[in-house]
Amino acid sequence: MSVRGRPRHPDQLTPAEWRVVDGVRHGMSNRVIAERRGISRDAVKFHVANALRKLGLSSRAELRTWRGVPVDSALARAGPSEGGGPMLGALGQVSRTVSDLGRAVAFYGGVLGLDHLYTFGDLAFFDCDGTRLFLSAVEEVGVESVLYFRVADITAAYEGLSAKGVVFAGAPHRIFRHESGVEEWMAFFEDPDGHTTALMARLG
Repeated sequence: MSVRGRPRHPDQLTPAEWRVVDGVRHGMSNRVIAERRGISRDAVKFHVANALRKLGLSSRAELRTWRGVPVDSALARAGPSEGGGPMLGALGQVSRTVSDLGRAVAFYGGVLGLDHLYTFGDLAFFDCDGTRLFLSAVEEVGVESVLYFRVADITAAYEGLSAKGVVFAGAPHRIFRHESGVEEWMAFFEDPDGHTTALMARLG
């Protein structure tokens, strides 16, 4: 006798739930997640509720700090962290807010001559001799720049800095998977003056 319905997914969460959970761990509101993913806010709420139930968590705050990773992710394939401290690398990315993304892309690419890597919705990325410039369109320009430090092992860096008293806004999470299969992972914290700072790793 065949069993009706969708077959059980091999991971803790479905791909759609992972995408929403990563948005939550990135600090996005339901509205922003819905806009970025092209789904309704009700769909976002539905996925968040399902994730909380499946993981036995009681709040969105707990979801932000949950350390799970998708079973098919590059981080899962990398295996357990070797430890050894944070080992911060070169500055990998700097962010800047802009009021008009099209105008900014034309300026940074056409006028300044930076290599335009790609645009994703209201985000655009340029290469500055190995350091990435991340432009995001916002209603009110003036939000501070964010420094993103490259790390070889984001799990070890997260654990090492946490052991030194650094408080992270959320667990390391996948923010993007390129068509090549390369994944980008990040984790955010603040310096003593409240400046947003991040760890970033490219895996796969």
